[in-house]
Amino acid sequence: MHIEEASDLHLEEVLCVERTAFGNEEEAELVRDLLRDPTALPCLSLLAFEGERTVGHVLFTSARLEQTPDAVSITLLAPLAVVPEFQNQGVGGKLIERGIQMLTESGVDLVFVLGHPGYYPRYGFEPAGRLGLAAPYPIPDEHADAWMVQALQPGVIGTARGMVICADALKKPEYWRE
Repeated sequence: MHIEEASDLHLEEVLCVERTAFGNEEEAELVRDLLRDPTALPCLSLLAFEGERTVGHVLFTSARLEQTPDAVSITLLAPLAVVPEFQNQGVGGKLIERGIQMLTESGVDLVFVLGHPGYYPRYGFEPAGRLGLAAPYPIPDEHADAWMVQALQPGVIGTARGMVICADALKKPEYWRE
């Protein structure tokens, strides 16, 4: 398996992975909207290939903290998609790890995700709410641990606080239910 950064030429492959992984158009439409949304830029879109077949995709989009708009560089991971026959084989983890590596090298401070609290901590994520980092929309208490963050630079956790302001394409309450 190899991972490469997706370009505009890969759009149909990206959307196909999203449709196949989620079994509907919703995530594919979200990805298309995010890739066109200037408030999501810069973004990082990565594809996983097994031979010539596209088997996974992850998208990281730009965001900011409400109380510290320019002081902290943050990104949101959403969505992560792996086609069903390649799930549970480490594809998603490799996409996350490669994305985190590239974002760290580019100077991003924090990466956020709303996802399964049994999965993302394996890749360095921890609950964000208790660190003073609020989601763009309220997360019910029973799902509070699904809103997670990973610090990519030292000294950011504990000093950065506030609510995450996401790209315009993600500003729909239905995207913030885990």
